[in-house]
Amino acid sequence: MSERPQIIVVGGGAGGLELATALGNRLGKRKKADVTLIDASRTHVWKPLLHEVAAGTLDSHEDELEYLAQARWHHFRFRLGRMTGLDRDKREVLVAATRNDEGNVIVPERRFRYDTLVLAVGSLSNDFGIPGVKEHCLFLDTTAQAERFQRRLLDCMLRAHTEGEPIRPGQLDVAIVGAGATGVELAAQLHQVTRQLSAFGLDTIDPERHIKLHVIEASPRILPALPPRLSAAATADLARLGVVVHTNERVVEVTPEGIRTATGHFIPAAFRVWAAGIKAPDFLQDIAGLETNRINQLVVRPTLQTSRDDDIYAIGDCAACIMNEAGDTVPPRAQAAHQQASLVAKSILRRLKGKPLPSYRYTDYGSLVTLGKYSTVGSLMGGLTGSLMVTGFIARVVYLSLYKMHQAALHGWVRTGLLTLAHFLRRAVNPQIKLH
Repeated sequence: MSERPQIIVVGGGAGGLELATALGNRLGKRKKADVTLIDASRTHVWKPLLHEVAAGTLDSHEDELEYLAQARWHHFRFRLGRMTGLDRDKREVLVAATRNDEGNVIVPERRFRYDTLVLAVGSLSNDFGIPGVKEHCLFLDTTAQAERFQRRLLDCMLRAHTEGEPIRPGQLDVAIVGAGATGVELAAQLHQVTRQLSAFGLDTIDPERHIKLHVIEASPRILPALPPRLSAAATADLARLGVVVHTNERVVEVTPEGIRTATGHFIPAAFRVWAAGIKAPDFLQDIAGLETNRINQLVVRPTLQTSRDDDIYAIGDCAACIMNEAGDTVPPRAQAAHQQASLVAKSILRRLKGKPLPSYRYTDYGSLVTLGKYSTVGSLMGGLTGSLMVTGFIARVVYLSLYKMHQAALHGWVRTGLLTLAHFLRRAVNPQIKLH
């Protein structure tokens, strides 16, 4: 058994993987600590890209990162498994058995001892207990779910193209509940993809007549996190694409045929996507006596240590971190996870040296939403400029730079440049959408 400090990071999302990489480079490489990353998946795809995977404009197998390879390159260990519990007395993380597609156990249940534990398990869609959501909606919380949506969409379009009968009303319609960034971006991507699929030979399908896209939002406007001006611009863009936007419509039931709202409006749709609200995974609720809020997030202090255990940190969407006197928590954004991962990396290094820990202060750099090839809108925040509204090409460049910053945190700028070049070369010879 190693006498080195045992640092465990659970969750290989934007924050967790960046943190494990940084700690591996700074501590694992020098044999000053053993760093272990635990995740239920074998590969990582940046979560803000999942709507592109679902639409088929991004092939996850080309953009995914393999945890085992990242661990090898950056001096940490990767262990496959899903966390199910925590034993604070023994300082152990409980991990469920991993099974293959046939249901056979390939990795048994295990326990991992820690000296420092960082929980970065992200979030899931919140169905709010609405009848029929779990049973009849598709979700985009994981790469597997996004790939499932893409396959179902392609299968349904192939079936409609070849069945030799007139396409029934609503047979290919899509209803997206939630007009935040994910819902709006998915609608725009689906508009682009359905037109391209028709051009690839599915010519019995007329997207203008046979496919209707709906976005349903309980708030008075779409993209409520953005300023009203940008929300209005995005609404106009969606209208030009023929996307039907339903605002002030609270969903009360989902059926196999469509979605019912509180006003009595029924929206028929063959595909029903839930992208409204988030919560932390259910296993976190009051886990091992730690303090959680009503959506299962772990309550943390300004140091990002959990309120009841100095040895356990939480970052990203699974952490409830107060950011102002009004009691608002840090929003569930990739930029927040990136900032928190950087701070916790510094904190762990300082803690090992017996130095005081820094406090986290959320810095809002703005929000950007891309409508595929059609438009990008957003607001940039800066100390000199205040809030700057951006649209079009500039907004698109800034949006893409966010992903490049994530890649640079994982690979460095040289390898990120090579990956970017490889991506453009693939796009030059491959179809613009995934066809299988």
